[in-house]
Amino acid sequence: MNPDQHPAPPSDVPASDAVPEQVIDLGVRQLDGALVVAVSGEVDMLTTPTLRAHLQHHMEAHPDLLVVDLSGVTFLGSSGLAVLVAAAQRAKESGIPFRLVCTTRAVIRPLTATGLVDVLDIRQTVREALGDAAPTGG
Repeated sequence: MNPDQHPAPPSDVPASDAVPEQVIDLGVRQLDGALVVAVSGEVDMLTTPTLRAHLQHHMEAHPDLLVVDLSGVTFLGSSGLAVLVAAAQRAKESGIPFRLVCTTRAVIRPLTATGLVDVLDIRQTVREALGDAAPTGG
């Protein structure tokens, strides 16, 4: 074999295994004049571009309140944390209240470890996020 050539992947490896699938699901609904973005699955370096674009798109509509429901997230990596911080900053600059709904260890643990639990407006439920309850974080 020429040293500049690379062997082809084995023919018994399914094409779906060659490239990891994005394992994220995003849903949007309007409740009480607010926009609620429900995120489920893994939020990592493969899926954050999708999440970032989704949040930016919905911020352009300038909702009265943007709630990101992370209740269905099974993994939150550092790139996901960066997207959430950037979205919170952009929302603040645009005058849009921005709240997160977080209840699972997969989400709370990285937010706590990085100190973001004290910076972001975190609520326990979507209902709480839509109301006037005090934030759990800073």
